[in-house]
Amino acid sequence: MKTLNRRDFPGAQYPERIIQFGEGNFLRAFIDWQIDLLNEHTDLNAGVVIVRPIESSFPPSLSTQDGLYTTIIRGLNEKGEAVSDARLIRSVNREISAYADYDELLQLAHNPDMRFVFSNTTEAGISYHAGDRFDDAPAVSYPAKLTRLLFERYSHFSGAADKGWVIVPCELIDYNGEALRELVLRYAQEWALPEAFVAWLDEANAFCSTLVDRIVTGYPRDEAAQIEEQLGYKDGFLDTAEHFYLFVIQGPKSLAAELRLDKLPLNVLIVDDIKPYKERKVAILNGAHTALVPVAFQAGLDTVGEAMNDAEICSFVEKAIYQEIIPVLDLPRDELASFASAVTGRFRNPYIKHQLLSIALNGMTKYRTRILPQLLAGQKKEGALPTRLTFALAALIAFYRGERNGENYPVQDDAEWMESYKALWAQHRDAQITTGELVKAVLSVESHWEQDLTKVPGLVDRVTQDLDAILRDGMRAAVKPLC
Repeated sequence: MKTLNRRDFPGAQYPERIIQFGEGNFLRAFIDWQIDLLNEHTDLNAGVVIVRPIESSFPPSLSTQDGLYTTIIRGLNEKGEAVSDARLIRSVNREISAYADYDELLQLAHNPDMRFVFSNTTEAGISYHAGDRFDDAPAVSYPAKLTRLLFERYSHFSGAADKGWVIVPCELIDYNGEALRELVLRYAQEWALPEAFVAWLDEANAFCSTLVDRIVTGYPRDEAAQIEEQLGYKDGFLDTAEHFYLFVIQGPKSLAAELRLDKLPLNVLIVDDIKPYKERKVAILNGAHTALVPVAFQAGLDTVGEAMNDAEICSFVEKAIYQEIIPVLDLPRDELASFASAVTGRFRNPYIKHQLLSIALNGMTKYRTRILPQLLAGQKKEGALPTRLTFALAALIAFYRGERNGENYPVQDDAEWMESYKALWAQHRDAQITTGELVKAVLSVESHWEQDLTKVPGLVDRVTQDLDAILRDGMRAAVKPLC
């Protein structure tokens, strides 16, 4: 069986116009996959050079396959049908190392056609490293590497205004474009680079903040041989991902035409501010996860898919989304409903086994950031507490007992919460405190909640009633009236 290469699998190759810092599965099944579609269906005509930003020889370079690899996109489509689509990606031309190929990296800045810089260097990638110097080959941090590369371009083209770049980080931090820009400016100042360069950075370049959303499951180790048999070739860089994807870019409106999105309407939004879209994702996608986990797990289920195939638990989650979360969000209702529909479809994806316990990590912080804002907004707007979001809080408190059907399960959270819950539940078992006193102890921790939740009218009583029902009747019976 042949291994992928451009000699045995000839096809289109595109002029290099994109630099991509990061060789990982996510960018290959997200950015490079979209670029490949745009290359095929429009005149974008853009090839990608992947830059491996860290000093590592594992995994091997994608150049061993001449940049070719296969994505397997699978999940439920818009009609709720299970789909699996294999696509040979040709958008990547080659991969270089920022360390072994440093001179080659700087040469990329000399290419007049180079226009875009994408990156995913992990959440820690957009950070400051005090030891980075201009003459390092290369500097340690990604922002320092980018600063040096931008200065190389500025110098080579004598500060030409039309030779700036569109810089699009995909790292999972808030306002990643602004954070990256601030660090580039900081290095420019520390390295005493010319004021004219600093002006060129702002005037000729666009740093775009983004929101990225796609579950990428990567190399399908257990299925690789079977998939290769179906494809008819060996591919050491197989990359699997869910059907859904969303790319929100905070940038100039002209970007849509430049990326040819006007000719192929991918699920990419060019917006003035990503904030409402991040709030939508946190509230609906992440919030639904956080509400689902303690309820479904204590109802005897182990994965998100099992929960969504359980009529009662699924109904609980959907009613929480549509009746209690969406009404307090500040985006058009049809957009929110469409996104929510996609979310529940993603939860049902038969190709992804998402363990509830893995999502349960740091549940107290997740509840505060993902659900509490909607609970408080709903109470303020309607004058009454949203019943399912308060029940989810009671279920979360019950979850920290660490026991299901007489068997212990691992609970992972901040050490202070773990110690606090251990003591509270021990006192409750010994009848030293009532359920109401336990709830008050949890809700009064201002250092966590950033307020005293016992002062929210009716919250202690409601959570206490729900928690008592869970302890007395079991999760199934307690949640049933809310399904």
